[in-house]
Amino acid sequence: MDLVVLKKKINSYRTSSGKVTNLPNELLGEILHAWEQWNGPALGFYTAIGVNYKKMAVIMGKAKQLKRDGAFDGLQFTEITLDQESGQVMEVPPCSGVELVWEGGRIIRFSRVEMLLDFLKKAA
Repeated sequence: MDLVVLKKKINSYRTSSGKVTNLPNELLGEILHAWEQWNGPALGFYTAIGVNYKKMAVIMGKAKQLKRDGAFDGLQFTEITLDQESGQVMEVPPCSGVELVWEGGRIIRFSRVEMLLDFLKKAA
């Protein structure tokens, strides 16, 4: 999702004093999804959507709790199939990324499965 559109959605829930309140669950899910796709510094994301870091902590906390409770399950599932002979992905979905939680809690993101496999071969 474009961050400009997300910012406009968030601004529609801004009070006259400038506070963001009463965000619906669907919008919380969109914010969480945009955050998961973001690969720059956190401050850049906060600035792009027009929310300060303190309010963002509250928003992300609520969104992650909803995700743990299963509120967003199945919203963005895309099935991929592998070619039986070559083992290559036959259809590449628009968001074909893989996240690996490495030792120490570090998260490493790969844009393709092949890159993950190459990384794991070299790391072993």
